[in-house]
Amino acid sequence: QVQLVESGGGLVQPGGSLRLSCTAPEDIFFRATMGWYRQAPGKQREYVASINSGGAISVADSVKGRFTVSRDNDKYTAYLQMDSLQPADTAVYYCIADLGSARLGGQGTQVTVSS
Repeated sequence: QVQLVESGGGLVQPGGSLRLSCTAPEDIFFRATMGWYRQAPGKQREYVASINSGGAISVADSVKGRFTVSRDNDKYTAYLQMDSLQPADTAVYYCIADLGSARLGGQGTQVTVSS
């Protein structure tokens, strides 16, 4: 079973930063658009950001200017850099690898922004 390995979540104070990582198998990584969704308690899952195999980036308006996404092709890993975090960013963040014909998901990582 193909797995995406996520890491980097945790507890951070408002205004702080975190970087999430998502590693995919090599044959998946080079073909996939890598991205993140998040789900806060009691809310629907929402799109956060993604980066395609060519490096084109898309970021949701709700996090634009604070979050960015990148990928390291040598490590088969995508990163979500989150700066100026706010309590409203508290959620479980899920990595996805979108192949078009299929979508693979990570196990999710908790991000909590609180003082």
